[in-house]
Amino acid sequence: MSVGIRQKFFQASILSLAIAATTESVAQHNAESTVEDSSVIYAAAFFSEYSPVNVNDMIDRIPGISLAMNNRGGSGNRRGLGAGENEILINGQRQTGKNNEGRSQLSRISADQVDYIEIIRGTSEEMDIRSGGQVVNIVLKDVQSRSSITAEANMDRYHDGTLDPGAKISWTGQTGAFNYLFHLEGEPRYQNTIGKEFSRDALGNLLETRNEESTRDQTDYQTSFNLGYQFENSLVQFNGLYGGDCAPEDKDRFINDYTDTGIISTQERELINRCRDNWEIGGDYEYEFEGGSKYRLLFIANDGQWHSERDRFDVFADREEKNLFLYNDGRDQERIIRTSYTFDPFFDHGIELGIERAQTIRDGNLRLGLNLGDAPSSEHGFLTPVPIDNSDSMVEEIRYENFIVHNWQINDKSSLESSFIYETSTITQTGDVYNKRDFDFLRPKLDYRYNFNQSVQLRATLEKIVSQLSFSDFMASSDNNDDDQNTQAGNPEIVQEQHWEYSLNLEYRLPNSIGVINSELYYRDYEDVIDRVDVSTSPEDLRSARGNIGGAYRYGLNLDASSRLGYIGLPSALLTVGFSVQDSEVTDPFLKIKRRMRYNSRWFGRASFRHDITDWGMSYGFNYFNSDNESDARTQIDINDIERDIRDYSLTLFIEKKMFNGITFRLDMMNANDPLRCRERTRFFGATVDSIVEEIEDYCSQNGPVYALKVRRTF
Repeated sequence: MSVGIRQKFFQASILSLAIAATTESVAQHNAESTVEDSSVIYAAAFFSEYSPVNVNDMIDRIPGISLAMNNRGGSGNRRGLGAGENEILINGQRQTGKNNEGRSQLSRISADQVDYIEIIRGTSEEMDIRSGGQVVNIVLKDVQSRSSITAEANMDRYHDGTLDPGAKISWTGQTGAFNYLFHLEGEPRYQNTIGKEFSRDALGNLLETRNEESTRDQTDYQTSFNLGYQFENSLVQFNGLYGGDCAPEDKDRFINDYTDTGIISTQERELINRCRDNWEIGGDYEYEFEGGSKYRLLFIANDGQWHSERDRFDVFADREEKNLFLYNDGRDQERIIRTSYTFDPFFDHGIELGIERAQTIRDGNLRLGLNLGDAPSSEHGFLTPVPIDNSDSMVEEIRYENFIVHNWQINDKSSLESSFIYETSTITQTGDVYNKRDFDFLRPKLDYRYNFNQSVQLRATLEKIVSQLSFSDFMASSDNNDDDQNTQAGNPEIVQEQHWEYSLNLEYRLPNSIGVINSELYYRDYEDVIDRVDVSTSPEDLRSARGNIGGAYRYGLNLDASSRLGYIGLPSALLTVGFSVQDSEVTDPFLKIKRRMRYNSRWFGRASFRHDITDWGMSYGFNYFNSDNESDARTQIDINDIERDIRDYSLTLFIEKKMFNGITFRLDMMNANDPLRCRERTRFFGATVDSIVEEIEDYCSQNGPVYALKVRRTF
């Protein structure tokens, strides 16, 4: 790590402590929040003046909560049930699920069910998660009987005048040792997008313009349940989910071609039909032996099926003529079981031993039909079938993890959690392509925490991370973002991306829960980075696919501050700001030059503000996000084109008012600034490396502001 980076980190840390010291003098006492060891506890009374409806409403009032719930910097798609990052616990237990995990339940649990909320800043063998950050524990009231229903109705209005309704209802409660949560929702996802594109040649001469409008009518439906029963020495939890939607989309496209003889105008129409449904079940069993040792068993099984059909038509004055049929369907399945035994061999030491087995399957099929005048096929939209390499495949991975985790409470100020995972897996692809490969990885981790006092904590972590592959990369897939390229190639030889991660985090919690200041420095050393690679069969048949491009590194600095504004006369206002800078380097496989890793902006900033006017029962605020748009921040180099992504800042506004009979009205304005999202694409004659520009396309689109009125109440 360079001297310059270390200097920046220590300067940021000293600045954080200086700000904290000056703020301490204006801190206000709040008896409903306490610090025990390294955990921060917010009793239900802390939130009473805000009249929250659900747990999310309570979470929003906690200073610095985003530090515990957000994982900045993109540390990778982690593998396994034990790799939870910044998890949510409910009554000290994780919710064993992927789509039905703890965070998704925060809006479903009514506030009157909560005893307190705890931010756990330490490590312990008692928790079945291995987070490098903090954990939020929602502790519900332990009473003989409790029950409540939270209901929400909403109406969204879009910029084209469309109104789209939705609703949610949750029933939570406890009867003796049995607790339950049932949930049902329909969430509107309508979208109307207006886009324009200008194409020019290398000299800047206008070649083509496109005006496009697309409308997607989508509503997501989901129902779920969570059940738990506490026996004398054991706990059983079981949860399930079923969801699905269909999202028909219409596109109208008007094209003007500029030629030497004049303008040729044409019109196209597209119909895109997408449907999916998925289910998931999960559960865990925990038994505590005499002496405090524990046995745990967790499992997840999920299944999702989906299909998409895209039909494109040339529109004439008296008819339509289909010129494209693209059909893609598939099924994703996952089954994971994890078992472990936890015990304390010595005082201040805890050990967990266990094994995890996972089976992951994707079965996909892609069909393409074009209007070539040859024999049509009913399975290809009554157009001419076009063969696609690697279009019908199934990919299966069987993975085993053998792990040991050691927790050591070194003294009353410091702790060390170390873990070691030995992973083996076999990936088999069948269908159009047969390929079978075996892998094994060693994944160590060290997590050291030192509490200078109850307010200041230093965290240092070192970890080897292996990312989860996306099995869609193994086979051919549809490309709906490029009208000149209908499909993308698959890559049966892709392997897991790996990296070593080093991070240093210094956190200062201001006195009496007034706020939090945090600084984090990280460095990541990658191998087998996943990006676009050349899979061409010949110079005349240029193709690219997702694959491994070699080593890379990424480093960055995150600075965050969250504070109540009592020192400027707004004790019930909460301001959270954050700023991150980062950089990376990798060798581009097409141009053989050094560049940043994909999706690596140099900086991004975020801010949120919330002001509760408790005397009026009203709240208002905003959320803001922005990042740099310099030339190489979001540039994606491919085999025959280069794309640059340019985006406006995002802004969301809200106002909320508690009215009669405990009913809360909330108005959200998403996309308040109607942001532009633009793409600059440079196409080349032949390969990108030859630098012979064919055309430059400038495309921009807007979705318009969305107004969402929500009415909520707890019964």
